[in-house]
Amino acid sequence: MTDHRERLALWIEQKLPRPKLRPGATGRPRGPVKRIIVFGRMPNPTFDYYFAARLDAPGMLPSEAVDIRHGKLADLAPEGAFIIICRYASPDVLTWLDTNADRLSGVGLFVDDDIPAVATGRDASLRYRFVLCFRALWPLRRLNRHLDIVWASTPHLASTLQLEEVQVLPPAPPERLWRPRSSKYGSLEPISDRVLIAYHATGVHLEEHRFLRPIIEEILEKRPEARFEVFADARAASIWEGMERVSVRRPIPWNDYVADANNRTIDVMLVPLHPSRVNDSRAPTKRIDVARYKAAGVFSEGAAYGYPGEDAELRLPYNARAWCQTIDQLVEDLEMRRTIAAATRQAALQMTLAADTGFEALKACQNASSAHLGLTTILNDRNAGPF
Repeated sequence: MTDHRERLALWIEQKLPRPKLRPGATGRPRGPVKRIIVFGRMPNPTFDYYFAARLDAPGMLPSEAVDIRHGKLADLAPEGAFIIICRYASPDVLTWLDTNADRLSGVGLFVDDDIPAVATGRDASLRYRFVLCFRALWPLRRLNRHLDIVWASTPHLASTLQLEEVQVLPPAPPERLWRPRSSKYGSLEPISDRVLIAYHATGVHLEEHRFLRPIIEEILEKRPEARFEVFADARAASIWEGMERVSVRRPIPWNDYVADANNRTIDVMLVPLHPSRVNDSRAPTKRIDVARYKAAGVFSEGAAYGYPGEDAELRLPYNARAWCQTIDQLVEDLEMRRTIAAATRQAALQMTLAADTGFEALKACQNASSAHLGLTTILNDRNAGPF
């Protein structure tokens, strides 16, 4: 039955719309770039993880982020603008692109999830899968006629898009995203003997909730000083029913979630990834959240977070006994938690440094535009002078 379902899911995926470059596209802007406009459902983590720091890098062009739900598109200046679609394009955005296509310097799409795999998988709710198809896949029928560049967050995700010209754009967060404003909780000194363990995930990680439930149950039974916090939607919350010293929190808006780390720390954060085609394409963005909470992170080994021995970060096989033993050790060992937390902050810093170069392809077109403008000015001056 499982094999049949898997084959059916793969067949359906092949029928779903996928990003395609427009005829004649080269994987670069089609003309000189004067400014950058990012369309998305703002604010959102994808923009902050991948774009905010790059757009603020030295030498980058003027840019603005526009919420596709509330943005006033008629007020935007399309002349020479390069458009970045951050995951989703609304009908209004598609109409704006159709109207202004000849005035734009190019259009790019950024993808950070294997959306066809999510849509045909079992973890996400049926409603979410329909919404995802409506927001991310159906618009491709119109969007593809405009695309000059497609970016993907990981090499594996790029390989699933079945395009020759896909550029990999790994996460590169601004430092403020993982080094929050903090005073009372500025140090890693414990304020009590209690140890807070946390798992923060979206509703598409149902298998990971099931994986962690017996592990946390054993830890809490053995360690009376331990507490557990989990973000969970209604389906995932039911997995944690009936457990003492477990706090189930409902998902909150992105800006509120970022601000949540300003006034507290978490001792241990768990980042398991159930083996699946969806998770094969994951980028290491949860590392940023772990660093923001100054937590010791426990990550699944694999393409997203690497493998044991690469540095001091903790990476484990997807094995309940290994996770239980490691979490138990972290609850007991404060110095170990400090070492692991420092390693994750160092890894987050390296991710941030990757943003310093900005968007190379767009900067190159900016330089070409500046050179063209300079040459035009010189020629005009010569034509006006007594030569």
